[in-house]
Amino acid sequence: MTSIEIISSDKEPLIEEQTDKPSTTWLKVSSALFYGVSSFMITVVNKSVLTSYSFPSFQMLAFGQMLTTVVVLYSSKHLKVVKFSDFESRTFYQLLPLPFIYISNMVFGLGGTKELSLPMFTMLRRFSILMTMFAEFWILGVRPKLPVKISVALMILGAFVAATTDLGFNFQGYLFVLLSDFLTASNGVFTKKILGTNKEIGKYGIMFYCALFMLPFSFIIMWQTGDLKIAIDYPTWSDPGFLVQFFLSCGMGFILNYSIILCTQHNSALTTTIIGCLKNILVTYLGMFIGGDYIFSTNNFIGINLSVIGSVLYTYVTFKPPPKISSSSIKV
Repeated sequence: MTSIEIISSDKEPLIEEQTDKPSTTWLKVSSALFYGVSSFMITVVNKSVLTSYSFPSFQMLAFGQMLTTVVVLYSSKHLKVVKFSDFESRTFYQLLPLPFIYISNMVFGLGGTKELSLPMFTMLRRFSILMTMFAEFWILGVRPKLPVKISVALMILGAFVAATTDLGFNFQGYLFVLLSDFLTASNGVFTKKILGTNKEIGKYGIMFYCALFMLPFSFIIMWQTGDLKIAIDYPTWSDPGFLVQFFLSCGMGFILNYSIILCTQHNSALTTTIIGCLKNILVTYLGMFIGGDYIFSTNNFIGINLSVIGSVLYTYVTFKPPPKISSSSIKV
């Protein structure tokens, strides 16, 4: 796990470790890379299902992703591939409020993907970084360093410029993504907290029980809103191309959730959020051609590139090796 800064009332932040072992550095980098690739793939596939194929219910897609997570982890547990604690009467309360954050984030994220072009969706996702920084400070007591603050400020500035010059403005899409930003920040911080205080649940237990507890809520919401009937009546269920991408999206939902928890466990909630935005470099530029709903303007394009530069700067600041401390500089 990454070193955690502990804030005292009137002193500079204390750092638990000054250097990382090679194996720890590898876990940090590989888990971040795994999350970035998973997040990139599911974003593109979700956009294809919801926009290119015009699938009418993002709630049904979220339900499919949760159901896949439950089935895969339940089977893996009984085959002794993974381990996590059995259900107890206190399990639900140990995870609160994570299950509700989990389902809300999934639904609003898919809703935003459906309503907005991929470049604007990725730009608005940058605001989750700022929210995560505040959440980590207030809940975990983590204070980011100055270079991190500068890179995040550059990303937010670029996202603000892009958003204010968006010719395809969609209020509902903007609302969904900003709500998803807040929930992403909350999800990362509370996942980090639960992993640190409830060792017996573990990362697999968090994934399994969050999905399991929210399946009934998701089904009831779909039934009450009419999304269930709309999804069942969708005329393209017989299209092999659509079915492949729909089930790929469901499977990638499980892989994405696993990669999020793994990255958060070995890094920080802020790093997980930033990596999620960093992979959007590819999504941003490819998204100008995927879905066919991006409207180009010069100022919007400038804002997008400014935010991308901030993402690259953060990656360098976060993963560059720490400076070595020579023995001669240590005072006794």
